[in-house]
Amino acid sequence: MTAIENKIIIEEYLAYLGNKDFPCLAAKATVALQQMKCMVAENLSCPQENAAILKFVYEFVDSFRNTEKSFHSAAVIFKQPEIKNEKQFDELLWRKLQDLIDLDAVNYKYDKRVDADPFSQNFSFSLKEEAFFIIGLHPLSSRPARRFTYPALVFNPHIQFEKLREEEKYERMQDVVRKRDTALSGSINPMLEDFGKSSEVYQYSGRKYDKTWQCPLKINHADNTNNSTT
Repeated sequence: MTAIENKIIIEEYLAYLGNKDFPCLAAKATVALQQMKCMVAENLSCPQENAAILKFVYEFVDSFRNTEKSFHSAAVIFKQPEIKNEKQFDELLWRKLQDLIDLDAVNYKYDKRVDADPFSQNFSFSLKEEAFFIIGLHPLSSRPARRFTYPALVFNPHIQFEKLREEEKYERMQDVVRKRDTALSGSINPMLEDFGKSSEVYQYSGRKYDKTWQCPLKINHADNTNNSTT
């Protein structure tokens, strides 16, 4: 029964991305190209599946590294817990990312193409020496585009954004996505910043932070000169 349930959850996620009002064109392209990888896990708050999640992400990294095609993404969807508010999801997201990066540090260094300091404008989350932009989803997000039935973490390879920039396609796609998101939400995301102007950590969970917020992520295995956490 679990396999059937997981298949239904994944189908629901793909349908969520395929909704005509969903703003992210890259996600839609990933689904259309059948390059969206999905894993269903039991509980975002539980560490028991961390090794399995890491294995899933590693296999995803190996897969997209061996293709020249664009638009790849990996989603880990959690059946539990029931999300009660944005603060709870935010705390669970950072705890899970901390667990994953601590496990990753046993065998891999940090992606040297990005900074490991969460306060850096060039920060990106790294697993298997591959930089990722993380998107958090949950049913109570203040941003409609982030509302999904289950809590989820989406891993988007940073390199594909850089390729789009090299091809001079990124800015136009970004502009279209922001207009679509504003049309859906009624306002622009207050945490939205162009990459390179502020750290992307402010965008991971979808929660609106005040000026006192400090990213709780601690990274201790990077040799980047800009990494202030070592």
